[in-house]
Amino acid sequence: MVDASGFTRLTNNDVDDVTPAWSPDGRRITFASERDGNLEIYVMNADGSGVNRLTYNGARDLFPAWSPDGRHIAFHSNRDGRMDIYVMNTAGEPP
Repeated sequence: MVDASGFTRLTNNDVDDVTPAWSPDGRRITFASERDGNLEIYVMNADGSGVNRLTYNGARDLFPAWSPDGRHIAFHSNRDGRMDIYVMNTAGEPP
């Protein structure tokens, strides 16, 4: 049995929230989730508050990663029929 003491649950949904990545300053986390019916990219505060959806596409968007300066997020998507890498700013402007 795993001892979960000292852990804090940040999300709680009927679907998976996956592939989290900490921002370089440690204040935010980006992750992929199917909470709106399709794998999309989200960002939230490090305490789990302020969840904001960044991508809106029928494709699968996943594996987000922060740029070193914390101003952009790169992610994988099959929006053009194959898995490619896209970059957007942290406000979710179109990649």
